[in-house]
Amino acid sequence: MKRTKIIDLLQRTDFGAEVTVMGWVRTKRGSKAVNFIALNDGSTIKNVQIVADVEKFDEDLFKDITTGACLKVVGTMVESIGSGQAVEVQAKEIEVLGTCPADYPMQKKGQSFEYMRQYAHMRLRTNTFGAVMRIRHNMAMAIHTYFHQHGYYYFNTPLITASDCEGAGNMFQVTTKNLYDLKKDENGKIIYDDDFFGEQTSLTVSGQLEGELGATALGAIYTFGPTFRAENSNTPRHLAEFWMIEPEIAFLDQEELMDLEEDFIKYCVRWALDNCKDDLEFLNKMIDKGLIERLEGVLKDDFVRLPYTKGIEILQQAIKDGKKFEFPCNWGDDLASEHERYLVEEYFKKPVIMTDYPRAFKSFYMKQNQDTTDGGSVGYKGAVAPGPTMQGTDVLFPQIGEIIGGSVREENYDKLMNEIKRRDMDMTHLWWYIDTRKFGSCPHAGFGLGFERLILFVTGMQNIRDVIPFPRTPKSAEF
Repeated sequence: MKRTKIIDLLQRTDFGAEVTVMGWVRTKRGSKAVNFIALNDGSTIKNVQIVADVEKFDEDLFKDITTGACLKVVGTMVESIGSGQAVEVQAKEIEVLGTCPADYPMQKKGQSFEYMRQYAHMRLRTNTFGAVMRIRHNMAMAIHTYFHQHGYYYFNTPLITASDCEGAGNMFQVTTKNLYDLKKDENGKIIYDDDFFGEQTSLTVSGQLEGELGATALGAIYTFGPTFRAENSNTPRHLAEFWMIEPEIAFLDQEELMDLEEDFIKYCVRWALDNCKDDLEFLNKMIDKGLIERLEGVLKDDFVRLPYTKGIEILQQAIKDGKKFEFPCNWGDDLASEHERYLVEEYFKKPVIMTDYPRAFKSFYMKQNQDTTDGGSVGYKGAVAPGPTMQGTDVLFPQIGEIIGGSVREENYDKLMNEIKRRDMDMTHLWWYIDTRKFGSCPHAGFGLGFERLILFVTGMQNIRDVIPFPRTPKSAEF
């Protein structure tokens, strides 16, 4: 008989039908007359209860039915008389497909997430990680659906690259060279002419620059793939391997970019609420009791659109009023997560799109705001800053801080080259990028969203290592 998934079984009402279910034992309890087995197959957070009359089975069979064991059960679907479930299965046949001895590492309740990271190959079978991974899948589907419905093209950018996307992060080198016998020139510099690609190459930190090429041909594209950063950051917000969503759109200005960022992320949150109800209710109960309320709050109001200069004024006033911050927040400082979270969680109490950052800590490719006679610049909605600013549009979220980083890109060849020269950048490997400003350049904009940060927000989990199946972090590349 064909297997029925538990998620489908629990929705059926044709009681009396014979069914076959397979899955892993969550719990077993019973008496001398009957055993109750909670079975889960990963299709839903919910278990189906298997009712097994002891007299119908060999008593040795039940010794092998332990937490974590894999079973095949053939039985009759009946209406449950117990609370919390509508359907259960009266077992006729039980086959143990895989036994699970007492040293199964996920057997006990209440284990810490840090403990479970040691067993990433087994933690996926727990209720919490099953819920997180189903939500992760749904968020991926939401992203592809949103962009497809809005006329974007899924665009694949290279994972191996000779460019560094202008210092977006330290890079992992890709090579076939024998590291014990490197060929070097008279200055001790490594010669790559005998390497696979004939030049130094690395794993990408971002597909943005290549994505811009796609936007100048297809109009609107998005990338969705893994990126790699070799930063020795042991924090709850950093991974060495993570996934990025990076749309790039031709003929988009700053205000339209912010409209896109807000609409896109609200769509993803709405998708989670509509399609992940059971998993979110479980996480709301077990992990973060304010989760669902916070998700619904994102949909309720328009995001605040806040020029950086105004944000600094608010933060400095907070300091005058007695607020303590660990890091400084003067004009020209890159805001720390504590500053971003204050603005979002305490001052506005809603998501914020911060705009018009100082040029000093933003990338060369961002479009500079209009210069004023006093050496400052005029940014979003006429905000006047004391120094040059760029048309950045970063979305700040409660509990997360920055979840999206975006900007209008500089399309003018001369202005782009002036900025490159001002920063004394080596553009040897980015000649092709500069070409886009020479041949049919167009206004365009885009953003990057770290997928795992979105999953952190949607699940209420506290550590980014717990929203990706197999986290890659410093000194950790197992599984």
